[in-house]
Amino acid sequence: MTTYRAKWVLPISSPPIENGFIVVRGDVIVKVGRQQEFGHDIEGKSIDLGDVAVMPGLVNAHTHLEFSELEKPIGNPGMELADWIGEVIRQRGQTISTADTIAKGLDQCKRSGTVLVGEIATTPWLGALDISGETEGDTDSIEVIAMAETLGLSSHRADDKFALAQSHLQRWGEHAGISPHAPYSTPPELIRRCVELARRTDSILAMHVAESVAERELLMHGTGPFADSLRAIGLPIDETFPWSTPTPVIDLIRTLAQAPTALLVHANDLHDDELDELCRHRHLSVVYCPRTHHFFRHRPHRVGELINAGVNVALGTDSRASNPDLSLWGEVQFLLNHRQDLDPHLIFRIATLGGAIALRRENVWGNIQPGRRARLIGIPTSANQVSELPNDLASSNPFVVVPVRN
Repeated sequence: MTTYRAKWVLPISSPPIENGFIVVRGDVIVKVGRQQEFGHDIEGKSIDLGDVAVMPGLVNAHTHLEFSELEKPIGNPGMELADWIGEVIRQRGQTISTADTIAKGLDQCKRSGTVLVGEIATTPWLGALDISGETEGDTDSIEVIAMAETLGLSSHRADDKFALAQSHLQRWGEHAGISPHAPYSTPPELIRRCVELARRTDSILAMHVAESVAERELLMHGTGPFADSLRAIGLPIDETFPWSTPTPVIDLIRTLAQAPTALLVHANDLHDDELDELCRHRHLSVVYCPRTHHFFRHRPHRVGELINAGVNVALGTDSRASNPDLSLWGEVQFLLNHRQDLDPHLIFRIATLGGAIALRRENVWGNIQPGRRARLIGIPTSANQVSELPNDLASSNPFVVVPVRN
C-alpha cells in the first residue's frame, strides 16, 4: 500500500480536505481522509506530494480524435456553423485518419490528466485501436468509450452506417456506443433506429443536439444556412426538412430519452420548454464544450441553469477542428476565468464525476473514494483557504499527473 499526502484533496463527492491523505492498494483507493484520521501509524510506503491540490483524473465526455493532427482549428472564430461543417467535410476528404492519428489524440488527452474519453468514432478508425479497456495494473493507459457515428440523409448511406454501428457494438460491448450524428445529418427514422439499437444492446447513445440557431431553423422551416449548405453538396433535404412537428427539439429529447443512457452534446440553443423537458429525464446528460462554444461565438450557454435544475452536465473538448488542443483542463481553466457565475467546485465536478456519470463509469472514475481507480492529478497551489483554490487553479499550468504506481 502507498499513502499519499497533499496540501489539498478534492474528492468531488465531498468537501475539500486540507492536509488530506489517500491510501492506495494496487491501483485502487482504499481510504481517504484528514491527517488526524490516520494518526502516525501509516502502513506501507508514504509519499508527500507537497503543495498540490489532488483531484480525480479528468473525463473528456466528447471528442473527435480523427482531427488530432490539426495544428489549429478549421475556419475562423465566429463563422456560421453550417459553413464550418462544409470546411470540415472538405478537410476530411483530404486526409485519412490512421491509428497513429487516434493514438496522438489520446496522448494529448492523457497528458492533460484525462483518464476517460467519450469518442465519436467515424468509419476510418473503427477497429484501428484496441479500445477494450486497460490491462490490470496499467496506470498509464486511457479508457475509451467509442460511439460509432451514424448518419445519412440518403437511405443507402444511412443503412451502411447503421450496419457498421451494429458490428461495432457487437465487437466492443461496454466500451462501445452509438452516435446518430446530428438532426441536420440524421433523419428521424434513423435516429429512432439508433435509439432502438441502444435499447436492445443496453448501450450509450450520444448526439449533437440544439447546436445552433441555424439548426433550429432547418428543423422548423427547412430554410437557412444549413439548408443552403446541404443543397450545395447535393443532398436531398426536401425529403427530410422541415420536420413534421412544431416542437422538433422537444420531440428529439423525448426520442433520445428512450435510450438507456444518452448524451446531448453541446445544447447551445435550448429554449425554456426544452430545458424543462430535459429535467424530466434524469438518465440524460448534457455535454458542454466551452472553448468550442466560444469559438463559434454562440449566445451564453445555459450550463448553470442546467446544473441548478438537476441535469447531469459533463465537459468535452470537441475536436481540434474547433479547439486549439484536447486538454480538458483547458476547458476547466476557461470556465474558471470566464464564467464567474458558476460555482468553481461545480466546474470541478462536471469535469470529473459529471463525465463519469454520463459515460456510465461513475463506479470507476470521477471521485476520490474507496473502490475508485487511483488515477489522480495534482495541481500546484499555494492556497491556504478553500476560497483561494479556484483562483490558484485557474492560473496553475501545467499541472502534473500524480504518480500512483506502487
